[in-house]
Amino acid sequence: MTTDSGMDHNICGMSVAIDVVGGKWRLHLMWVLSDGPRRFSEIRRLLEGVSEKVLTENLRHLETSGVVRREVFPEIPPRVEYSLTPLGAELAEALRPLEEWGDRHRGVLFTNLSAAS
Repeated sequence: MTTDSGMDHNICGMSVAIDVVGGKWRLHLMWVLSDGPRRFSEIRRLLEGVSEKVLTENLRHLETSGVVRREVFPEIPPRVEYSLTPLGAELAEALRPLEEWGDRHRGVLFTNLSAAS
């Protein structure tokens, strides 16, 4: 069944999750934000190599998905912070085993990937 938004509610949960966090930077963004609220410039420093445009696009996608909250503070100059919503915090917890798996198998994976290059 497809809704007015075009989302098929019969699609498997893995496909839905990948739609939210798929791509080069979204998992990294979730991980950075799991430590607490961050400003844009701080996120950009922590994610070496991401352009301002790509970071903005990915933050907007995560915000639209409901896993990231953007808060604008009424200050001069304006201050904006990004943080995980309760839904995002739950997703970050689900990603923790993936990080643990990567830590356990880092050496073998680097060796395999280096040999393939």
